[in-house]
Amino acid sequence: MTDSASPETQHPPPASDILRRERLHARVRALGGYAAYVLLALALWAASHGSTTLGLSPTAAQAAVLVLFTIGAWAFGMFPEPITTLTFFLLAVLLHVAKPEAIFAGFHSAAWWLVFGGAVTGIAVRTTGLGSRLAATVFALKRPTYPRYVASVMVACVGLAFVMPSTTGRILLLIPIVLALAERIGLTEGRRGRTGLVMTVAAASYMPPTTILPANIPNSVLMGAADSFYGVKLHYAPYLLLHFPVLGALKAAVLVWVICRLFPDDGPLTNASTNATPPLSRDARRLSVLLALALAGFATDAWHGISPAWISVAAAILCLLPAIHIVTPKTFTEQMHITPLVYVAGFLGVGAVVADTGLGEKVAQLCLDAVGMTPGTPAINAAWLIAIGAAIGLVATLPGLPAVLTPLAGHLSAASGLPLYTVLMLQVPVFSTVLLPYQSPPMMIAMHLGGVGMRDGTRLTLVMTIITLVFLFPLNYLWWRLLGMLP
Repeated sequence: MTDSASPETQHPPPASDILRRERLHARVRALGGYAAYVLLALALWAASHGSTTLGLSPTAAQAAVLVLFTIGAWAFGMFPEPITTLTFFLLAVLLHVAKPEAIFAGFHSAAWWLVFGGAVTGIAVRTTGLGSRLAATVFALKRPTYPRYVASVMVACVGLAFVMPSTTGRILLLIPIVLALAERIGLTEGRRGRTGLVMTVAAASYMPPTTILPANIPNSVLMGAADSFYGVKLHYAPYLLLHFPVLGALKAAVLVWVICRLFPDDGPLTNASTNATPPLSRDARRLSVLLALALAGFATDAWHGISPAWISVAAAILCLLPAIHIVTPKTFTEQMHITPLVYVAGFLGVGAVVADTGLGEKVAQLCLDAVGMTPGTPAINAAWLIAIGAAIGLVATLPGLPAVLTPLAGHLSAASGLPLYTVLMLQVPVFSTVLLPYQSPPMMIAMHLGGVGMRDGTRLTLVMTIITLVFLFPLNYLWWRLLGMLP
């Protein structure tokens, strides 16, 4: 008895047909890019010659057009990297939409140097074999399966957030280890499981830790701004009780389930316990001491006052020193990639331009005028405040959200009838929810270091946003009511 099969199964398309389709897709993509540039030029011309639409000057209107174009191109992968970023830099300078120090703020920001230093130490972790040894030690499982590995990486990311306050620092520490784990268990490049592990680090290092004070930039900015503007002091335990049960612990569990569904891997896994673990080399031992010192510096930055960025750069310099000889000049030249660095500078520059031109505050005021909140409907007003924050987060990115919203919190409290503290705390559900990956620079850094594209990152963030809106936010509202935060 013969098996029935479709003609396509019996006779796969010839290589010439596949090549022809690829060329057609490339032409369509190129035409789409040209059309996008034409529309951008027309929009910039209209912004410069039109009236002061929505109260924006022609220059601010051009800035808004350029920012929206850049965000859209990143979100939908309209151009090969880093064309979008370079286009933003060029047009922003030529059109004088902001000061050069704002446009190129990314290159002299601490975050950029944190990524640079982390990229060098990541090379060292890979080439010395230390990453493989750490992966075998930290993620050793008695009954290894792909979901169990995802869950163990999730626990490591969230657990590290309690002792290490830098999101990017955690990512730079964990990504090389997780990539080594992927290689060790057979998740080579191109397998969905490898993408799933990288996205676990990206999402778990940012989303659940937003509920831990001060585990990342947004809640640290919120803590400082609330004290500066209103004298409201945020404390560790009440903040954790309010946010962590639903938006931290429960969201982490949901993330594991979603990642295993979006990036399934049913292929065979190598049993890591049967892999012979070679002894550490001299370079690996030196690197382990260096990374232990760097981790101690990251975890105690609130005490000594030295930014994790400069600790990361110092570690990179030590790795490159000829006397220590952990990373050779040849290895550095071959494995150090500039594309992630340009990308980081780009989205940091976009955020700086939004702040410099006042676009964030303008969007907030427009949203507030549009919704027309009335006191007496706390659930509806809380939902409107979250929606306003989400709209600003699409423009200003999530790390800059508290800097834009906190000065407006008094006005938002008066308009909604909600207590000031509640209005301030409503920022946390907003900046813990990532609609598109570009909104969270640490997530973008993890994706680039792990070789994951925007399409896969966007799939995860969109699905998590839907689940958060439909399931987690209502549960969070009930939890807040139980604690007496909302009437």
